[in-house]
Amino acid sequence: MLIAGPTAPAQAVTYGTPTIALSASYLSGAVGATGDPVVNVTVGQSGADASALTVSASASSKASVAGTGDVTVTGAGAVRQLAVTARGRGYTNLTVKVAGLGGKSATKTLYYAASAAVQNPADARYLTGSADASAAVDVGGGYAVVADDESNVLRLYDRSRSGAPVKTWDFSSQLGVSKEVDIEGATRIGNTVYWTGSLGNNKDGEYKAPRNTVFTTTVSGSGPGTQLAYGRSYKKLRDDLVAWDQAGGNKYGFAAGTADGEAPKQIDGFNVEGLEFAPGSTTTAYLGFRAPLAPAVPGGKALLVPVTNFDQVLASGAKAVFGAGVELDLGGLAVRDIRKNAAGQYLILAGSWAADDNSDPYALYQWDGVAGHAPVKRADLPTTDPGGWEAIVEVPDLTAAGARVQLVTDSGSADLYGDGTEAKDQTHPEWKKARAAWFTLNP
Repeated sequence: MLIAGPTAPAQAVTYGTPTIALSASYLSGAVGATGDPVVNVTVGQSGADASALTVSASASSKASVAGTGDVTVTGAGAVRQLAVTARGRGYTNLTVKVAGLGGKSATKTLYYAASAAVQNPADARYLTGSADASAAVDVGGGYAVVADDESNVLRLYDRSRSGAPVKTWDFSSQLGVSKEVDIEGATRIGNTVYWTGSLGNNKDGEYKAPRNTVFTTTVSGSGPGTQLAYGRSYKKLRDDLVAWDQAGGNKYGFAAGTADGEAPKQIDGFNVEGLEFAPGSTTTAYLGFRAPLAPAVPGGKALLVPVTNFDQVLASGAKAVFGAGVELDLGGLAVRDIRKNAAGQYLILAGSWAADDNSDPYALYQWDGVAGHAPVKRADLPTTDPGGWEAIVEVPDLTAAGARVQLVTDSGSADLYGDGTEAKDQTHPEWKKARAAWFTLNP
């Protein structure tokens, strides 16, 4: 008969200290927002299955902005998703904790900032990483490339979601500049995207050469797979415009508007903010002016100037050739963006020429692109705080009932979080953001 020996005592499991890492230490949201960004929380513990660990969060400072009950953690395993529902505007710190086995735990601090509620929050998305959005181009698959007028970085965003860019490109070295081009307008023909600087002085009335830049990028792929490659640039378009206007008797005052000491955003200033090709053309492009109005006194009409060889200006550095200025009645407003669709239907985003214009009206006008034909208002836009409406992403079929268009704000000078700090001066990129919003056009 076999006699069993003594059973060895069970080995005690030794658990290590849990580990916790956040995909971002700073997070921004908005009161009433839909689909705010989330943070990935990666956890682990030696000797334990990650699925056995518990992740929670609690308010460690201002619960009126977001409290313990406003934090949701979902998922299982090593990576969890943490979302915050903003309760009020401002800043708060959240303590994120992983409770492991053996009574051990670890924490990280998540720094959170919430902006105020906006009109129709379900139609709003927040593009983080930059507050100074200034131009946007659809690249298919629900994605858009968005420019910034305070840097030369182009950012690829998912148009349907709030959050950080998927990809970024900075072509400063290829452009030969160290300061911002002040990108304000863009349009796409085929796989070529044309970008223009404001061409004007800076806000202090000083000439800055990089702003006198137009350039191209080439698009390959679409959606999240979009790639941009630098093309060519031209740095004399402002000079060409001034010479053309002088030859025509200074009708639009371009020489005076670009003189030393002249700020660009005044009724008789000089500031380009729109770029789009003329109907049926891949050679003639309209430059849309925020200032001057044309003529400034009397009339107050918005101004477009056709560049009839715009393709060759970029392709070979040819001196720009211009057609007659196009003057449009936009109810005393100026061009902040202009965009057309494949059917040749144009939308003009109209706003004030003024520098501090958040309280001024904005509107969308439909136009057929033909000089002498009047634009028709399709929507009044809400005055925005934060920011001013700055870019049209793409133009829908304007004959369709319930047509909707997505616009983007420049929120750089906005006090997003109620502490007097302008958005562009926020230290952390995650707290810088522009707003994209959908609007339904009136019949």
